[in-house]
Amino acid sequence: MSGHPGGRKERWKRRSAEAAQFARVLPEQVPLVGRALGQLLRVNLLDCATRLAAQAFLSALPALFVLAVFAPAAIRDGVVTTLRQELGLQGSAQQSVQQLLDTGKESETGFGVIGAVVTLLSATALSRAMQRVCERCWELPKSGTRLAAWRWLVWLLIWVVALTFQAPVRDGFGQGAWLGIPLTYLTSGAMWWWTQHLLLAGRVRWLPLLPGALLCAAGVVGLGVAARVYLPHAMSRSVTQFGPYGVVFTGLSWLIVLFAALTLAIALGRVVSEEPPMAEWLGSRTAPGRWGSDRF
Repeated sequence: MSGHPGGRKERWKRRSAEAAQFARVLPEQVPLVGRALGQLLRVNLLDCATRLAAQAFLSALPALFVLAVFAPAAIRDGVVTTLRQELGLQGSAQQSVQQLLDTGKESETGFGVIGAVVTLLSATALSRAMQRVCERCWELPKSGTRLAAWRWLVWLLIWVVALTFQAPVRDGFGQGAWLGIPLTYLTSGAMWWWTQHLLLAGRVRWLPLLPGALLCAAGVVGLGVAARVYLPHAMSRSVTQFGPYGVVFTGLSWLIVLFAALTLAIALGRVVSEEPPMAEWLGSRTAPGRWGSDRF
């Protein structure tokens, strides 16, 4: 009996050594896995996702509300519908959002155009954070402010418009999921393809960006389906426990999950685009050694 704990300890040491050896050999046997792991470690997935979620919640969402306040009623209803589907808003949480928009509509003259412009410009913090993620994934230096500033604003405005009309696209314009899911995949893929090219200032050609865009679209579709199943119950439970703050807790947590999936897709998209068979077809360079030593 006295030797039993020691034997168990030796077995754990042996298994740990075998696992470490397997981890060292795997990248050599499957180069794609090794490059993917290295890319994820270098990008720092959770840090990027948390920064993007915080900027989206603190700056982009208020800008979306402000634009909806000044927009026609149809646009305002589209904003509410999109938020309801994306964040699982229902019941009291949905009523709070609708009341916020109605209150803002009544006081838009006091808010003024200057306030709307300031809010919109502050929302470019999300654009800058997304640009840094794309540059980190592709190991590119930061763009100069003069070159990138207009891109931040254009990206934000286009995405606000896209989110406003996202709800009918997800519903297949009334035809149901059989049409909504393919439409969502195609439109999301196109938007994330364009996003990478715009925020990288054209320093990476279009075709090498395609795998990341397709992976982003898959993440958007998958999380959209999961949101309809999971978020309503989670949001209702959180509101019951924490009151209005429950919307903040659950919404921010879901945004972290969403941006983690998007960052993962962009990071892995680069790895896939540089695999030898894919690189030849896309016209991108392969990455047998150190990245960042050649142009795309």
